[in-house]
Amino acid sequence: MSTWAIRRQPGRRLGLLALVVLSFLVLRRLDWHNLIPPWLRHRQLGLQAKGQNFMLESSTFWIFGGSVHYFRVPRQYWRDRLLKLKACGLNTLTTYVPWNLHEPERGKFDFSGNLDLEAFIWMAAELGLWVILRPGPYICSEIDLGGLPSWLLQDPDMKLRTTYKGFTEAVDLYFDHLIARVVPLQYKLGGPIIAVQVENEYGSYNKDPAYMPYIKKALEDRGIVELLLTSDNKDGLSKGVVQGVLATINLQSQHELHLLTTFLLNAQTSTLDLVWSCWSALSTMTNQTPGGIQPKMVMEYWTGWFDSWGGPHNILDSSEVLKTVSAIIDAGSSVNLYMFHGGTNFGFINGAMHFNEYKSDVTSYDYDAVLTEAGDYTAKYFKLRDFFGSFSGAPLPSPPDLLPKTAYEPLMPAFYLSLWDALKYMGKPIKSENPVNMENLPVNDGNGQSFGYTLYETTIASSGVLSGLVRDRGQVFVNTVSIGYLDYNKKKIDIPLVQGYTVLRILVENRGRVNYGENINDQRKGLIGDLYLDGSPLKNFRIYSLDMKKSFFQRFTINKWSTVPEVPTFPAFFLGGLSVGPSPSDTFLKLEGWEKGVVFINGLNLGRYWNIGPQETLYLPGAWLDPGINQCR
Repeated sequence: MSTWAIRRQPGRRLGLLALVVLSFLVLRRLDWHNLIPPWLRHRQLGLQAKGQNFMLESSTFWIFGGSVHYFRVPRQYWRDRLLKLKACGLNTLTTYVPWNLHEPERGKFDFSGNLDLEAFIWMAAELGLWVILRPGPYICSEIDLGGLPSWLLQDPDMKLRTTYKGFTEAVDLYFDHLIARVVPLQYKLGGPIIAVQVENEYGSYNKDPAYMPYIKKALEDRGIVELLLTSDNKDGLSKGVVQGVLATINLQSQHELHLLTTFLLNAQTSTLDLVWSCWSALSTMTNQTPGGIQPKMVMEYWTGWFDSWGGPHNILDSSEVLKTVSAIIDAGSSVNLYMFHGGTNFGFINGAMHFNEYKSDVTSYDYDAVLTEAGDYTAKYFKLRDFFGSFSGAPLPSPPDLLPKTAYEPLMPAFYLSLWDALKYMGKPIKSENPVNMENLPVNDGNGQSFGYTLYETTIASSGVLSGLVRDRGQVFVNTVSIGYLDYNKKKIDIPLVQGYTVLRILVENRGRVNYGENINDQRKGLIGDLYLDGSPLKNFRIYSLDMKKSFFQRFTINKWSTVPEVPTFPAFFLGGLSVGPSPSDTFLKLEGWEKGVVFINGLNLGRYWNIGPQETLYLPGAWLDPGINQCR
């Protein structure tokens, strides 16, 4: 046996050699790099904070990031926007994750289509970009309720962004589902995610000292192993840090940067209670490295700003942007451009602000960002591309060609259905002795109504002064005649003399829940509490939920519409057809002569329009159009 074994050894060696050669050829043909397990690709340390530097494995690493929100950009355009980000000289994509869109009803999750987070992140990896993920659960982001689902507000005692049991139980269920998707996308497991943010700007809220440690643990317990970050503006930074988590800052002006850098020079100072201690305070409180030194990171350099209905259009000069970004880099800080591309608040997802007065955000999230709402280049883009290109060791990729735009023929609606005629097709209304706010309506499998409008009806037998708490804007009708509005500023309205029994109607619009500030627990919409006529509460309401989902319009088959009359009765639905050639292109819808409403194209909600401005057109992606006739309402 031993002699046979010796004789066979050369053949065995030749066989093994042939197998190795064959394996090499097969692996080469099949892209061997992708077949090697992640743990063999020298990914062990990930992104680290060492001294004043970020290190990716053993190399110094500068984060040149840009924010793009997948949920604000048509999926068909993700690649275009990311290619433009890379061609600008950036190496990292940052994105928020909106809980309210991914879990629209408790326990029912949606990561499909335009909400396919994993596909978005893998696309970034395919294009050679790293990713910083900002999963919340609260994200601000000028989105309704800061990305928190409205069904949380069904609990009258709810305390958002705290360790209140009702909140943490919901977060735990959401994180169980979300983080399981995120874990395989981490750097150490072969993915592009190099860092994960813990909540968002909590220092400005700061209601519960146990909350941020809870979120940190919730992420780590579910398998997050990459570098953890916090993100705060100058006012909240000293209260938003967490032990063992790298703190980063948000700012816009060189003035802020100068003040922050000044305090950095005194890193061991004990004046942690001062607002302007910022980076110096961070090193002491986060204990990232010996001696209290940590890398600097501007997580949000605001390249522009969002707009509110009735306000000005905000712009930031491109030269000012370049100067500030240059100053940030000169100060030794990494930077993320918020926003690189803002996109659009499609549907009803826009947020609002409410400090001295309530102001809802417009549909466009153009933000005066580096790319326009439609993904076009700006002066900021080319100046920043030249700047970041100076740090590149090789020529930057060429910027992709712009997507084509087309000016289509004017569209005139052909069909019409008044709201009052539409009510008979909506099924039986909800009957309640007292008004019920949107979130607590018994609809959507017990999850209430998140977005859209709610119509309240009751019967009155006399005139008087109508008063109540309306959130956010309620159009008041006597029978079908509009007599005015109730909102934050106008809380009373005179009801004219009526004969006999009259139907009183209030059509209430949720214009967007507040996304930032201390009053997020008070964001229930519709009629809040009782509605009074001359001080007496009205009773016996009929309530219609007009959420404007796709299913909402399915009940209005074509036989229920009529031709548009010479004098339509408002409010109403209008239906028309937009004729498009064989190659649909992006365009903008200008609604001259129209006052306020919403536009749907092929069942997709483009968002709100309102003639008070500053937004004058609605962005219509060519990817949402079909060759031929497109349904518009």
